[in-house]
Amino acid sequence: MTATNSSGGSGGSGASRGAARASARELIEAIVDPGSWHGWDEPVAITTDDPDYRADLERARERTGLDESVITGEGRIEGRRVALVACEFRFLAGSIGVTAGERLVRAVERATAERLPLLAAPASGGTRMQEGTVAFLQMVKVAAAITDHKAAGLPYLVHLRHPTTGGVLASWGSLGHVTAAEPGALIGFMGPRVHEALYGEEFPPGVQNAENLMNHGLIDAVLPLSRLSGVAARVLRVLCAGDTAPAPAPAPAAGPVPGQPGDAGGASTEPTRGPGAPGGARAAADAAAPRASADAWGAPGPAAEAKPGAPGSAPGGTPETERADAASDSTGPEAVVPSAEVSIRASRRPERPGVRDLLRVAAEDVSPLSGTGAGEHDPGLLLALARVGGTPCVVLGHNRRSARKGDTAEGPREGQALGPAGLRTARRGMHIAAEIGLPLLTVIDTAGAALSREAEEGGLAAEIARCLADMVTLPAPTLCLLLGQGAGGAALALLPADRVVAARHAWLSPLPPEGASAILHRTTERAYEVAARQGVRSADLLAQGIVDRVVEEDVSGSGGGSRAGDASRAPDAFLSRLGHLLGAELAALRAQDPDERLAARRVRHRRIGLPR
Repeated sequence: MTATNSSGGSGGSGASRGAARASARELIEAIVDPGSWHGWDEPVAITTDDPDYRADLERARERTGLDESVITGEGRIEGRRVALVACEFRFLAGSIGVTAGERLVRAVERATAERLPLLAAPASGGTRMQEGTVAFLQMVKVAAAITDHKAAGLPYLVHLRHPTTGGVLASWGSLGHVTAAEPGALIGFMGPRVHEALYGEEFPPGVQNAENLMNHGLIDAVLPLSRLSGVAARVLRVLCAGDTAPAPAPAPAAGPVPGQPGDAGGASTEPTRGPGAPGGARAAADAAAPRASADAWGAPGPAAEAKPGAPGSAPGGTPETERADAASDSTGPEAVVPSAEVSIRASRRPERPGVRDLLRVAAEDVSPLSGTGAGEHDPGLLLALARVGGTPCVVLGHNRRSARKGDTAEGPREGQALGPAGLRTARRGMHIAAEIGLPLLTVIDTAGAALSREAEEGGLAAEIARCLADMVTLPAPTLCLLLGQGAGGAALALLPADRVVAARHAWLSPLPPEGASAILHRTTERAYEVAARQGVRSADLLAQGIVDRVVEEDVSGSGGGSRAGDASRAPDAFLSRLGHLLGAELAALRAQDPDERLAARRVRHRRIGLPR
């Protein structure tokens, strides 16, 4: 069983693919000055209740001598203190789950606190599919921590190793001040195996490699490991020119080199705590984090605890329906929670209302805006100024054309994929909201991002990463509506808002369910089973604190059949009710103190995956 998002192993040609892959420990030894490495990682336990996933983790620990897929710590490069984070691909394909994501965030926050330049060396298939949607959301918190690090005036360098794909590339792999890659490395948003499983054909050759991406201006250099230390030192002599001298290093701590087994019942990258008293790494991160982050270290919340790898208290299990969470909006006596399969099928009906229908029914003074303002246009993204539910705002959303008879206004076919230009258009909308001080409403309804040569060479992954960075820091009030399908990075790019409202049949997943099934089982036939385990439904997202409010779609109580409770049954009534709710949500966000609202947003995203 594979745990990657998309890469599916090495394969192919190229220098990195033909040669033995350097481990994370070998990479660190090649970069830092001899004897200067000091690991920051504390041992972590296996907490999943899934026996298959537990067995995967135990085998990965035995194979690598590590307790997770990432190593973090510090060393010196030509005498300068530098923080490093590196993926170990042999550990479940370097995939990122809740534990690995938290380790990365703490390392970035500590580097920021101690004002260290940061070097990242990912080699990863992306999100860990066994942990589902909550693992997918780790990319938001890692991107937020990287954004804070850069905002503090600290360098962030990235060395993309073979292979780097999926959510890792579309977040912290694409935010560097300077970015290099291994020769011949496979670098791409969706790896070749998943693309072939979903579309029945191989991805065009020669696109997703380091040399081609450099030729298209997406990375700055192609560097073998032997040159990485020298080039990093040279770059840092410029980027750190304001420093009076390299910061002093802490006293070396006794303990094994990175990757050796620890003494806490499992392998560990570093069994000793950071410098100073126990918990020093955490204290340093607390001191450096934004004001909101001080409350994000797992303070008890109103919802039940959700363990990493096990979606929240309303897992998308086998029953067709379950009692709805009390936080949902329902006018019926007992709202019911549909299964993952029921919701996914409902979200894919061509008659289901989309963002254009929402503006037609629930908005006034609508002024569509076209493209990026710099010569690009993508029909997969709608951008408009409007009053939604009476509240003025900027609206941007995935443009699912309505299939209603007589509605032939220009728009893409059903399922129009979102490309790099669409994401740049979205960022234009974000900037307008920030400059004018208007609330931003994002609407998620996408089967996924564009998967093509043009999208890869146009910087798709990097644009997703920049959208994440913009959304987590945007000064304007932000509200996200999860209206239908929420597949992959195209959905994630519009998600990190102050508040998230979801329609009952909306869902959010690292990949289309068929892609996740192809990764975990090498067949698309188990898509709904995988989706149920991943916790993709609105009820699961509510339990995890990813969604704040669930809106029932059809509460008329009349009729039945396959579309009972589905917005496609009475779309205008649903959209009218939804518009009033969105208007009230936007007005409430606009009335909040801006500093308090931004602080709450940072706490919200910092706590993703932590006990609530």
